[in-house]
Amino acid sequence: MDQSQIIRDSLQEELELFDIYLRESIKNDNPRISGIIDYVFKANGKRLRPMLVLLTAKACGQIIPETYHGAVTVELLHTATLVHDDVIDKSDMRRGKSSVNAVFDNTRAVLVGDYLLSTALAESVKTKDFNIVRIMSELGRSLAEGELVQYSLAEEILIDEASYFEVIDKKTASLLRASVTIGAITGGAPPQTISKFGRLGGILGICFQIRDDIFDYYKTDVGKPTGNDIREGKVTLPLIYALKNAPKPLSDEVLRVIHSRDYSEENIELVLDFAKEYQGVEYAYKKIRELLDEAEGIISELSIDDHLKDLLRILLIYLNNREY
Repeated sequence: MDQSQIIRDSLQEELELFDIYLRESIKNDNPRISGIIDYVFKANGKRLRPMLVLLTAKACGQIIPETYHGAVTVELLHTATLVHDDVIDKSDMRRGKSSVNAVFDNTRAVLVGDYLLSTALAESVKTKDFNIVRIMSELGRSLAEGELVQYSLAEEILIDEASYFEVIDKKTASLLRASVTIGAITGGAPPQTISKFGRLGGILGICFQIRDDIFDYYKTDVGKPTGNDIREGKVTLPLIYALKNAPKPLSDEVLRVIHSRDYSEENIELVLDFAKEYQGVEYAYKKIRELLDEAEGIISELSIDDHLKDLLRILLIYLNNREY
């Protein structure tokens, strides 16, 4: 069984109630708007971020109505960024179906993304906690900064591991960090515990993104073509490591392809094989293992129910082993 399904089963009632809160938040009587929103939410994702909010709140004490509003907030913000990302990346597919921009055009996609962002902020107010409103406001800025930095790196073709981690911290880790922090706050955790959960969430987010980047190097049905990151000018961790550690003539050949933006099928295959041959993928997996070891240490220190600790550990296994 998919490890995330184990966690989902343990939160079945809570996730069903979350869906009610979510549907209520996006309800709109205008059919021109509701039709697009219904399409956005027709293919449900794994609900990883709401699960983190709910699981953390449960671990810290209790799930209250404000917890659900917090979970809805992060899910709406996450969904808005996906809609906007597809416009930026000119992507026609999302989660195995046509993207919003492909069906409704770029203008409507941008506007519905803005609508979801505004709704997310409205939901954050319903948590009745200024710290959560602040977290979500800062998160929105962080996500935009991450996208801007990533776009600039792709344009300038800067290949730097520190910059890579800066981008994924802002684009992916920040959202998971916010999820567990909101869960801890609404669960009634003391400041020290909230801080530990925040660090744990950041680690989970970094691992999630590194694993996602590894997918680009293999012909697996993960919702995007193999080599798509490279086509978009995104130089991720496996390739960064290989370029730094391979013989210079071979690195120069791959850099020539990247700088020329000559992304023929043959050249894409060349770059992918290069990253794998010179241990780039292996290095990325090593980074994940190191981070998950740190996460295990944090979980061990938490003063929470052992069953809930086990669920958090199952989440670590999922992040290490997930196939899509």
